Amino acid sequence: MDMYDKEKIGAHEIAAWLRRHPTFLQQFPDLAISLVVPREQGPAASLAGYQLEILRDKNRELNRRLHELFANAQENERLAVRTHQLTLALMKQTAAADTVRAMAASLEEDFDGDLVRLVLLAPVAGLDAAEWLQTLDQADPRLAPFRDCLKSGEPICGRLQPEKNVVLYGDRAEDVQSSALLPLPGLGLIAVGSRDGNRFYPGMGTLFLRMMGEAFAAAMGRFGDR
Repeated sequence: MDMYDKEKIGAHEIAAWLRRHPTFLQQFPDLAISLVVPREQGPAASLAGYQLEILRDKNRELNRRLHELFANAQENERLAVRTHQLTLALMKQTAAADTVRAMAASLEEDFDGDLVRLVLLAPVAGLDAAEWLQTLDQADPRLAPFRDCLKSGEPICGRLQPEKNVVLYGDRAEDVQSSALLPLPGLGLIAVGSRDGNRFYPGMGTLFLRMMGEAFAAAMGRFGDR
């Protein structure tokens, strides 16, 4: 073992000892002043200055995280209020057609989507043709890409496969870069599309999507075969 290796091992031992005795430098303040710590940029700094920089960096990081938590809390509160208002609006409707229209209007106004689409698996009396609405029989081959999600009922967020986008958004499929897709087994599909590829992404929370879907399904269930 050469001299460099011995010094390297010694340095590790010293570092380990200092970690076990963090107050050591309090007994030798002159040593603390004389120590220098290299920085990635600029000249070496005193140990005290280096520690101060670390504390400032940690403080900035904590402030950033607090701002993120606060923003997330505000967004969750906003979504909770919107979801509650949506539920009340759905339950006030006296016809299935009005319930479907109320769902589409709420998604359009309150949930930051560029395109809202509903695909129903059975016709609803009183619904006029609309760009946001389709009625497809469950055996329709166009629903083949959605078979698994319609069976599981699991929401999907992110970039959908092109064939799904075409079914949902038709000639505007290329405008949609990300989607929140809510499958409702036995009822249909609800999709909110965005031109922003980062608006909806895999891993984002789907609690409020589930709550909206459950509220819509419960409201529609009041009208039987519609």
